[in-house]
Amino acid sequence: MTNFRKVTPLESTDKPPKGIYILPNLFTTASLLAAFYAIIQSTVGNFENAAIAVIIAAVLDSLDGRVARMTNTVSDFGKEYDSLVDLVAFGLAPALILFEWGLKDLGKIGWLTAFIYVATTALRLARFNTQENSSKRYFHGLPCPAAAVLLAASIWVADSYQLSGGPYTTSGLATMFLLSLAMVSSLPYRSFKDLDLKHRVPFMAVLVLVLVFVLISFDPPRVLFLAFSSYAVSGIVTWALKRRTGEKVFAPSNDESESYDSESGSARDKMSN
Repeated sequence: MTNFRKVTPLESTDKPPKGIYILPNLFTTASLLAAFYAIIQSTVGNFENAAIAVIIAAVLDSLDGRVARMTNTVSDFGKEYDSLVDLVAFGLAPALILFEWGLKDLGKIGWLTAFIYVATTALRLARFNTQENSSKRYFHGLPCPAAAVLLAASIWVADSYQLSGGPYTTSGLATMFLLSLAMVSSLPYRSFKDLDLKHRVPFMAVLVLVLVFVLISFDPPRVLFLAFSSYAVSGIVTWALKRRTGEKVFAPSNDESESYDSESGSARDKMSN
């Protein structure tokens, strides 16, 4: 006679898979490396290298989620790892770079403003990771990668044109504070997640893309600064226009059941700066 033994919950055969996916987490680790390099460079006064490293970290951050989705390697581990790296790359690194560049000369108000930026970045990421029924077309508040790139481009411009001290330091302080408020605000910022990159596009679209790269190559810091400054202001403009027309920006729709990780617009199964 065959004896059957009851399986307890601790003996369940549904064990979580072991190990992690290498490819998407490789991009995330590379983003962390770029952020760490940016911090090191800022401590020795190489602010141009530090700014470029933050921008590279943002580019890598925009790729990890896309790679995870394309290769079907999404995971809870990847989501948590990405958020921790985002805090370092887009919160701590830009704050320390700006502090070393000029905010340290302002005393207590300088390091407190830098701390506010780091804290609001953490709050921005926490709110983003727990958000439900958010619009696919818009972010709630300024994405932290965009804020970090704007600060990095500002430092790059200042270093390229030897702008420092006095009004420039005060401008950097004000910019950091305003970006902190924008990140935790409810201003609508286009996510560009609704752009279809998988299908054919008109020939002119490719030509425009080439012209964009040519424009950036003329003066990368200034072009990036102007582009991301325009994006930062676009939230206020969009809010004002939507308020005037009475249109609801964040009303959920039927096709928004998918959540996106890494505020740059990639998807990691949400599961999820």
